[in-house]
Amino acid sequence: METKRVANSMLLLRIVALATAAVTIALLVNNNYKFDNGAELNYHDFTTYSLVVAIAAIACAYCIVQLPFAIYYAIRQKRLISNGLLPEFDFYGDKVTSLVLAIGIGAGFALSVELKKFIRDRVDASHDFESTYNKILIRGFIASAFLLVTFLSMVVVSFISSNNRTKTK
Repeated sequence: METKRVANSMLLLRIVALATAAVTIALLVNNNYKFDNGAELNYHDFTTYSLVVAIAAIACAYCIVQLPFAIYYAIRQKRLISNGLLPEFDFYGDKVTSLVLAIGIGAGFALSVELKKFIRDRVDASHDFESTYNKILIRGFIASAFLLVTFLSMVVVSFISSNNRTKTK
C-alpha cells in the first residue's frame, strides 16, 4: 500500500513539474510587446529570460524521460528496469534538475524585480516605455513563479527518490 501511494505521488508530482515547466516556456516565448513607435520587445532580448526558458526546457525534457518509468511504477509497483539503475538515475537526476531549476528561478525573479525597480527609480521614461517594460517584466515574474512550482515539485520528488534509493540498497 505504501509503495502505491509513493508511486502515485511521484507520478503526480512529475506531471505537475512537466505542466508548470511547459507553462513557464509558453509564458516567456509568447512574451512579445510593441511600443507605440513600432519597436518590438521580446523575451530573447533579455539573456536571463532565455536562460529561464532553457532551464524550463531541460526540466520538461527530464520529466518526459521520467514519465514512462513513473507510469509503469505507479501501475505495477515495481521498476521497469530492476537492476538498481533507475533508483540511482532518479536520485541524481532529481537532485541535479532541482538545482538547475533553482538557478532559473533566482535569475528570473532577480531580473524581473531589479529591472522593474531600476526603470521606476532611475529612468525618466514615457508612459508607453514604462508600461511596456512593466508588462514584459510582470509576465517574466509570473513565469518564474510557475518555475518555482516546478522546483517545489521536483524537490519533493527528490526526497521521495532519496528514500526509495535507500530502500533498494
